Amino acid sequence: MDSSIVGREFPPVGPYLVSAEKVREFATAIGWEYADQVPPTFPIVLAGASMNAFLAESGLELSRIVHGEQRFSFQRPIVPGDALTSTLTVASLRQMGGNDIIGTTTAFTDTTGALVGTASATLIHRGEQA
Repeated sequence: MDSSIVGREFPPVGPYLVSAEKVREFATAIGWEYADQVPPTFPIVLAGASMNAFLAESGLELSRIVHGEQRFSFQRPIVPGDALTSTLTVASLRQMGGNDIIGTTTAFTDTTGALVGTASATLIHRGEQA
């Protein structure tokens, strides 16, 4: 991967309607007791869609990705009824041992364009094996 990708913002994905049903399904899947509160890891649904678009456009293979780290920060809680758009930016790139270590930041905005939160991830794209 070429270092010129650092700072590149990929096209927005969404909007994604945060429905009570989808939140309930997600909460059940992760073992979260659903009580009308959106689990703090719910934005991974949106970040995943943005990451898949990034991988497709970059020509990277999902089967060679190891997910190294994930962090979320919020400007306000996500609530059912929100329609959110996610935009991924490549924040950093290092090469080590034939692997690309890619830092990404995905911003989640509402229909007014206000920032709701961000997800930061470290992805390791394994190099070709000899």
